Amino acid sequence: MLVKIFGAAVAGIDASIITVEVSVSRGIKFFMVGLPDNAVKESQQRIESAIKVCDFRWPGYKIVINLAPADIRKEGSAYDLPLAIGVLAASDQVCQDRLHEFVIMGELSLDGSLQPIKGALSIALRAKESGFKGVILPQANAREAAVVSGIEVYGVGNLKQVVEFFNGQNILTPMEEMNKEDFYVQNVFNDVDFADVKGQDNVKRALEIAAAGGHNLIMIGPPGAGKSMVAKRLPGILPPLSLDEALETTKIHSVAGKTGSNTSLVTTRPFRSPHHTISDVALVGGGTYPQPGEISLAHNGVLFLDELPEFKRSVLEVMRQPLEDRCISISRARFSIEYPASFMLVASMNPCPCGYFNHPDKRCTCNPGVVQKYLGRISGPLLDRIDLHVEVVPVPFNKLAETPVSESSKDIRKRVIKARDIQARRYADIDKIYCNAQMSSQLLRKYASLNESGQHILKMAMEKLDLSARAYDRILKVSRTIADLENSEDILAHHVAEAVQYRSLDRAGWGA
Repeated sequence: MLVKIFGAAVAGIDASIITVEVSVSRGIKFFMVGLPDNAVKESQQRIESAIKVCDFRWPGYKIVINLAPADIRKEGSAYDLPLAIGVLAASDQVCQDRLHEFVIMGELSLDGSLQPIKGALSIALRAKESGFKGVILPQANAREAAVVSGIEVYGVGNLKQVVEFFNGQNILTPMEEMNKEDFYVQNVFNDVDFADVKGQDNVKRALEIAAAGGHNLIMIGPPGAGKSMVAKRLPGILPPLSLDEALETTKIHSVAGKTGSNTSLVTTRPFRSPHHTISDVALVGGGTYPQPGEISLAHNGVLFLDELPEFKRSVLEVMRQPLEDRCISISRARFSIEYPASFMLVASMNPCPCGYFNHPDKRCTCNPGVVQKYLGRISGPLLDRIDLHVEVVPVPFNKLAETPVSESSKDIRKRVIKARDIQARRYADIDKIYCNAQMSSQLLRKYASLNESGQHILKMAMEKLDLSARAYDRILKVSRTIADLENSEDILAHHVAEAVQYRSLDRAGWGA
């Protein structure tokens, strides 16, 4: 007998429907075709054990399984459940009447219990778009998939429950959809707060501008000055995730297997901080079995690179294209996939190997020329793509001993949200533009035009600092954000002057 079961294959962050065709006929042996990988081929032993443990019969005939379309590679152990149901249905142990209404995915243990899978949200979205009534997934993935409205999501614990469901012996209750009120309640602040930071008013101001416009930022200063501490507080002043952003972020984390069991949406902006020994592939994604990299896991959030010069040059250079295009395309001989990568890059570094160049109290012990060589580990093209350069100086004792509490993240966040609201209205009719950092050259001419005094300041800065054309655009974008924070429709001269101050690493002879 021939039966058809429907599953899904995840490529990138999107899924496509897979038809599992199972034929049981006279003969012997087990055959599987349709471009399965080793994990799928090894499923026979898991399926056979699970079927027998759950008191069902393994057919003593020839079993042929085809995974269509055959040109899509099927990877992972998530096909165990549809394969098992297909074998049981083809041997008349499962009723076939409703099999066509559901997408079924799950990894089987030898005892028939189900293990969580990756990409549950993407699978549920594709099932809804394809017109299926529902999806059947492991219990641990049900809350994540239930985010999708308009489709029934059934979380099951073992193979026997699924068989009894299709045979009408057991009624499963669909997982309740997550409503918007629950999402916004979960969208809370970080545990760390800017109120804990003493001094560093210029750094806080730069972080506020970066958060308000979605700008990239680099901090340079001696060890212990507070670079990492303020960077970790940046997510607390970013605007909350919208529902669409949360869905897209959750899809990426789901495909990477980072959502955890019994979780639904990612409700807070990601903050990723990889170690400087990270490889190129781990940062941008890809590999033999393609997975999102750190830049994609930081989508709609922050990628923090501490001790930037310690990262391999090749690792840093692969970020150039994603920083501009806000996506990463991974092309190999057999496949080509694209992951979103719209993140804020926040980096920190010491000014020299010993860390004390320009320190007010401690003397730098580096040899002549070493400072420039150390700064030269960060290429000019990469620095051009970073909007804000901030020098961080140590906090003096009298500031550390002050009892008054600094401004809280909650207060700063209110100003950031107001600025983002202005940008949301400005770019409402423009696709994939949400903040000032994403403006194209055409939009810059429209929304970031300068008056005569502003033009004069920018001209002087370009000539004296020998800035590139890309740095010119960055200054205009930052100026636009500073004006938005002041609720000013026009970019004024002092907005441009402040933006120019955040190009410190472009200064000729810096660190000489």
